[in-house]
Amino acid sequence: MQGVQSYIDTHKDRFLEELFSLLRIPSVSANPDFREDVFEAAEFVADRLRDAGADQVEVCPTDGYPVVYGEKIIDPDAPTVLVYGHYDVQPADPYDLWHSPPFEPTIKDGKIYARGACDDKGQMYMHIKAFELMMQTQQLPCNIKFMIEGEEEVGSANLATYIENNRQRLKADVVLISDTSMIANDIPSIDVGLRGLSYLEVEVTGPNRDLHSGVYGGAVANPINALCQMIASLHDSNRHITIPGFYDRVQELSTSDRHLLNQAPFDEQAYMDDLGVGGLLGEKGYTTAERTGTRPTLDVNGIWGGYTGEGSKTVLPSKAYAKISMRLVPNQTSEEITMLFQKHFEQIAPQGIKVEVRPHHGGEPVVTPTDSPAYLAAAEAMTVTFGKAPIPTRGGGSIPIVALFERVLGLKSVLMGFGLDSDALHSPNEHYGLFNFYKGIETIPWFFHYFSQNTR
Repeated sequence: MQGVQSYIDTHKDRFLEELFSLLRIPSVSANPDFREDVFEAAEFVADRLRDAGADQVEVCPTDGYPVVYGEKIIDPDAPTVLVYGHYDVQPADPYDLWHSPPFEPTIKDGKIYARGACDDKGQMYMHIKAFELMMQTQQLPCNIKFMIEGEEEVGSANLATYIENNRQRLKADVVLISDTSMIANDIPSIDVGLRGLSYLEVEVTGPNRDLHSGVYGGAVANPINALCQMIASLHDSNRHITIPGFYDRVQELSTSDRHLLNQAPFDEQAYMDDLGVGGLLGEKGYTTAERTGTRPTLDVNGIWGGYTGEGSKTVLPSKAYAKISMRLVPNQTSEEITMLFQKHFEQIAPQGIKVEVRPHHGGEPVVTPTDSPAYLAAAEAMTVTFGKAPIPTRGGGSIPIVALFERVLGLKSVLMGFGLDSDALHSPNEHYGLFNFYKGIETIPWFFHYFSQNTR
């Protein structure tokens, strides 16, 4: 690969300004108020693919937000890489906790602060710029296809239909994804597994209206109290999830696999210092690396009810709500876990309380091979640009599309991410390092180079 770094150095300011233009578009797929912005982001991505040299670029409608497709076929007999990413972002709420406006990208201490900077606009856009680099330096060694969606943050509800209807168009040899993290900027790593997800909302109802807490308190079930008690009962004293059948399909890692997983460098004190916590809490008998990558979890993502405005209002509320996510590991399925949760949660409701469980979306866990030509190409590429071989790790997050690619297209994925766990994904002050952005653009062409060699 000739001239990779030279091309980046020459065009790095333009690359960054283009990314900033994309980050300024508040493409929040979860909130209908941002509907037009999501469509604007799709058009932006399509235009940049055309500028970079892609053919057959199309903003493909779905029943939700569109999929952006583009390709460059240099030889029908050459291997093909399908690049996946997403242009939608998480809500930026609460806005008052941001140090700078979430949709006005700002550079501070070598990091880009903006919603979507890392997840996934910054990482997705690396691929478009790496493609441009390979086209302009005439070094694209194999075919490339892009599929960039706008509903990843809300469960990719319409992507399965799109993939089913476009099997031939999406035909490839591997999927390349940058929507994960590395251990550190000086410790490259590649995720070889992702957890699945079951995400749902619960509504707990007591009396038919809000009540005066002095008149009725102590005589009528309080939905907030009941909801808190029900949620608390979902873990025992060892942080083991108490839903019957929850662990039935969980496969324990072997002693050797656990040992290998825990070989990755980890500074527990630095981890706690970064989070501002005085201690760690999780399932007894497992390390932090095991808890966050190989064990299932259950967490409350939001809880509300009653009066939360200024001042006081002595009310016994009629309803209380919570949003709950469960991260799943291989052999668990989102459909079964959602069913088990619903059955259990309804059964533990105290007298006088009605429960409604509303599933939102889910995804399945995956494990990817470490001996495939694609994984080896990613490892070789990172070795060149980082100066050391990457460590295989298990990611704690979920990318539902990965299991879908395997089930529908028969394709394995390579999860070559360049973010860091400390990049505040889904949180106020999300950021992405300039080092990481440019390092991704530098590394991706080397992946194509080695993948084309490995598949000859």
